[in-house]
Amino acid sequence: MTTTELEQQALTDEVARREFWDQAANLLDWDTRWHTTSRIVPADPIAERGPEISWYLGGKLNAAVNCADRHVAAGRGEKVALYFEGEPGDREAVTYAELTARVSQAANALTALGIGKGDRVVIYLPVLVETVVITLACARIGAVHSLVFGGFSAEALKFRVEDTGAKLLVTTDGQYRRGSAVPVKDNADQAVSGTNNIENVLVIKRTGCEISWSPGRDQWWHEVVETQPREHEAQAFDAETPLFIMYTSGTTGKPKGLVHTTGGYLTQAAYSHNLLFANPDEALRGTDVHWCTADLAWVTAHTYEIYGPLANGVTQVIYEGVPNAPHPGRHFEIIERYKVTSYYTAPTLVRSLMGWFPEGIPAGYDLSSIRVGGTVGEAVNPEAWRWLRSQVGRDTAAGIPMVDTWWQSESGATILSPRPTDTGFKPGCASRATPGVAVDIVNAAGERVAVNEQGNIVLTQTGPAMARTVWGDPKRYYTSYWQQYVDQGWFLAGDGARFDADGDIWILGRTDDVINISGHRLSTIEIESALVTNPGVVEAGVCPVPDAKTGHAATAFVVPLDKTLVAEHPDAETRARQEEFTRVLRATVTEQIGPIAKPRDIVFVPDVPKTRSGKIMRRLLTQLFEGTALGDTTSLQNEPCIPELDAICTARRG
Repeated sequence: MTTTELEQQALTDEVARREFWDQAANLLDWDTRWHTTSRIVPADPIAERGPEISWYLGGKLNAAVNCADRHVAAGRGEKVALYFEGEPGDREAVTYAELTARVSQAANALTALGIGKGDRVVIYLPVLVETVVITLACARIGAVHSLVFGGFSAEALKFRVEDTGAKLLVTTDGQYRRGSAVPVKDNADQAVSGTNNIENVLVIKRTGCEISWSPGRDQWWHEVVETQPREHEAQAFDAETPLFIMYTSGTTGKPKGLVHTTGGYLTQAAYSHNLLFANPDEALRGTDVHWCTADLAWVTAHTYEIYGPLANGVTQVIYEGVPNAPHPGRHFEIIERYKVTSYYTAPTLVRSLMGWFPEGIPAGYDLSSIRVGGTVGEAVNPEAWRWLRSQVGRDTAAGIPMVDTWWQSESGATILSPRPTDTGFKPGCASRATPGVAVDIVNAAGERVAVNEQGNIVLTQTGPAMARTVWGDPKRYYTSYWQQYVDQGWFLAGDGARFDADGDIWILGRTDDVINISGHRLSTIEIESALVTNPGVVEAGVCPVPDAKTGHAATAFVVPLDKTLVAEHPDAETRARQEEFTRVLRATVTEQIGPIAKPRDIVFVPDVPKTRSGKIMRRLLTQLFEGTALGDTTSLQNEPCIPELDAICTARRG
């Protein structure tokens, strides 16, 4: 093509993309239709400002109305919106009519507490119906919500309370975790004890734990919310009204508060949920029962457990507890009980299930309702992919379709994924871009890499759910994501990837999770995937450590099925078994990748540190192995494992 022809093609593609997102927005109810589909002002390197992204300019809508009221108005009020299951076994089915009424009550309560449009509300709760209710209530009145995992420390919560400038904290007396009632309110009290803007702490009585109480500041949910009228007149807000602040895990410094706005985010959430999880036959979608197993504070849950499914009027499951309480088959009981059709979970959980059921899922569980499976968080190991497809999908001859999704808190919705209607799935392959967005894999100079060569994955065309800025730190938005490819206008995702011969994309993990051994660049995920093919390995985390001869060496932290291999001070017999299993695992990596990739050291541990999205914190593994100062650990989902790993590594060095 000539330059003119290329420019014309680019213009045509851009027009088609805007027309596509115009149509997608019709999935929602708008009070006022937009006059301009999108406007993107390029990043400014001199001002160190990221692009100014706007979608559906002039359009007005209400996210909560789209997720609740409109389904009631359409005559579907008695359809179940949420099947809630608590860890102790308590259950509740909440219809769309009941959800609308409860959200209205909570919206009235927020107003009574002095919360209005633009005010921030931090929500520090487990997976409860009330968590969904208060989230939608914030959206209903134009307040900005920021959900925080109920297992995070007081320090992690304190940062988010202070960084957002929140006026209200919503929490609970306690939560159920592995069969016990765990206090939560003490963490909340510590988090708001410093200098902040908190005026009230709204407390849900969940476990009956004894808690401290600050009269005037602390308010009981059942007294403030459940006494309110069950009707509320909702207001429509501009499409670019901030909806929520989502904090990243803080793997490279303090967490970043990503700001997502209303119209564009809700459009892409609804569209992509239909694309990935809805029955391809629209006439049968009324029977869909969706289950995204993520904690509600994770972006995956925002998009595919709150806003996407509810905007589409879908029935879904929410579960409070851990997957192995009171036994490892709890998830399969839930699938059977509610006839779940789509099961969306993290590779971390799949690997745990593989370890709990080395002989496969017992035949007594009825999993025949499952129609599609999905993974999210980081690249799924091929072995775990095969297990989920064949074990959870055992009632489908070839195994269930798998949507191996890749996306980020920043993108707000799925960017890469196979479609459920595809054939020829590739285990562990994120496949290709979803409609309406575009990606490439390039080197540092912005040139597309060759087949099977690792490069940086970039978004060359973002979707309407894209984060608009970093809360309170717009310069960081520019330097973190846009600076490297500012001339091209590309978003740098921070993940490495490669094209295969078919043009499909394989995600290789964070670009800083690469080990350079004697000039060979090796992905930590590829080495981990080789290790977990051994049936005696539940999970593995691989990290680089300095090596005088090769530059770097690979160190593997392995969670073995045989827990007796985990010992701070192993006796002679245990040490001999550790050495033999180490030999076997190194041979496995040599066979599957090559001798250059075999770990120099293998450490047997009870767990590996993971963020809430299931990403292994490999930099912490390097720091633990070397005995250097640890970076931020407050955002881990399993922070208590750190002292155990530190003790094992210290004993090895000693």
